[in-house]
Amino acid sequence: MTLQAPQHATGFARGQALRLPRHPEHCSDPGELADLVRRLRATDTRPLLAADLFSGAGGMSLGLEQAGMRVVFGADFDTDALATHAHHFGGMSVGWDLGDPDRVAEVGAILRASRIDVIAGGPPCQPFSKAGRSRMRYLVQHGVREAHDKRRDLWQSYLEIVRIARPRAVIMENVPDMALDREMFILRSIVRRLEDWGYSVQERVVDTYRYGVPQFRQRLILVAVLGGLDFTWPVESTKKVTLGNAIRDLPPVDPKDGWASDSTRSGWRRYDGPRTEFQREMRSLVPASHSDRIYDHVTRRVRDDDEAAFEQLDTKTRYSELPEELKRYRDDIFDDKYKRLDADDLSRTITAHIAKDGYWYIHPEQNRTLTIREAARIQTFPDHFRFAGAPTSAFRQIGNAVPPRLARAIGAAVEQVLQRGAPGLAVTTSDTKAALASWFRTSSTASPWLRSGSRWLVVVGDTMLGSESATVVDALWPSVTSWSSPSRLLEERATVEELATWLGRPDLASQLFELARSVSTGGDVLDDERLASLVSDGHLRRGAAELAMLVDPEGEEPVIANTGALRVAGRYFQGTERWLKNRSSDGRIAVSRLIGFDEESTKAQVALIEVGAHVCTPKAPDCPSCPLAAWCTYRSGR
Repeated sequence: MTLQAPQHATGFARGQALRLPRHPEHCSDPGELADLVRRLRATDTRPLLAADLFSGAGGMSLGLEQAGMRVVFGADFDTDALATHAHHFGGMSVGWDLGDPDRVAEVGAILRASRIDVIAGGPPCQPFSKAGRSRMRYLVQHGVREAHDKRRDLWQSYLEIVRIARPRAVIMENVPDMALDREMFILRSIVRRLEDWGYSVQERVVDTYRYGVPQFRQRLILVAVLGGLDFTWPVESTKKVTLGNAIRDLPPVDPKDGWASDSTRSGWRRYDGPRTEFQREMRSLVPASHSDRIYDHVTRRVRDDDEAAFEQLDTKTRYSELPEELKRYRDDIFDDKYKRLDADDLSRTITAHIAKDGYWYIHPEQNRTLTIREAARIQTFPDHFRFAGAPTSAFRQIGNAVPPRLARAIGAAVEQVLQRGAPGLAVTTSDTKAALASWFRTSSTASPWLRSGSRWLVVVGDTMLGSESATVVDALWPSVTSWSSPSRLLEERATVEELATWLGRPDLASQLFELARSVSTGGDVLDDERLASLVSDGHLRRGAAELAMLVDPEGEEPVIANTGALRVAGRYFQGTERWLKNRSSDGRIAVSRLIGFDEESTKAQVALIEVGAHVCTPKAPDCPSCPLAAWCTYRSGR
């Protein structure tokens, strides 16, 4: 293997830091940025101008520029990531603390003065305490803007900058878990605020491989467009880019050739050329003079015992299955400590953990962990893109990044709306929430126990009458309402047994008696913990417990994606219930988009469940009776 010295940057040696010069159009202050903005707006192309907050190395920035925008502002608190951003992108790259209210106001003012078109970024989102959620919900629902202070979470800083700068579009990226707490509090708060400020908002959990990223990686993407314009998600690809497609052109690396060895001190390896469409794209901006070179193709030196262990691994072998003499860790805790990747499939998700060790990322054919360049390729950073700092910092920047190919797809769809217009105005969450809540208040279809305000009556009513016709419900509900507590039900055993027999369900009476006795042991208290216990003990259906929690919520109501609600959401957004395959992520996000986040949201969610049960049925949906019919994709396509 021929190794040569790089011509334009210091190579990796003994973990030394790579130093990168700043971009020729780097701006040191707002005055220089104003000059750059004027020049860009005076060009014939007049590109959309973007800012990338919490930018990291610039995966989002790179994708937006590939989509035709110009990124003129980046902010991050990681020194090396900031140096990487300042090397590849013009404009200002600042290491300011966006938890500082003065800095937040300053960034907002700079971006407003620059008339930034798009603000993008992935702010960290920490959960709130129950008390904090209660106060925040009040502020959101009543349009009150709390004084910004340093204790606020960074997603609130991000929104404050949006409020001040008023960009034409907002792109927000995060891990799906950000949205998936029980109440989906943060996501629903963000959507509510953006809608209050005049944005139409859509959010979705995206599988990045559907946009040409050769790894299994899910991201939550939120897009907001000013003026209520509708946003169309980019078309997904039906063809996967495999790990082999991405990295098989890269030359072999000796496991003993770590970045601390003399042989890698020179910084680049001889490269024979790309073989696949993906590889050619990764090489497209490499200077012709460097077409035979590959940079950053270095990794940690492999220990002799690890190399012997790697030799035993195929793509399905778990760490716990290795011979005992080759294990350095407890296999009951680290049963998947080592993972050989499959060249003919997607890579596992590249995360920042790769900076600590590469055992989750063992090369599919060589007995070593991935190199910096291989990890960058899997994240879809092209080969001309370098990373400032030491090797571990480069790995961390890569693992934390938004895959540029994903950002390019989203950016191109946003650019389409802003430059060429949209087919129409979007239906807001406020619209669908209001329609559902109104239906709940006036419809005779909704189950009467859902208006009782009593968790116990919801449990009894749903258990006894949930599957019965409206005629039967109307006849029996007055009797059921007299069982206002578990003790009252037990006192009226004869009536309960008579009604159960009349319904043709003789076992129902004993089921209700057992349920009442179980609740009575807790002093007739039906809090969330008790409901969950009844479900786990087999005394209560999960669906009935969820309805009880909604009708009388403890604090924030949960977002529930049961079968009926998912059917409605799937038909509404995509014309088919089969669209929502994961109820815990995209299913709950779709439900939250329909029910909103204010005083009416509980009624809207109960209505959504009822519509799924009685109106939007699997085989014979009664579309004219549905409160969402005016906007429903399923109805318009029938």
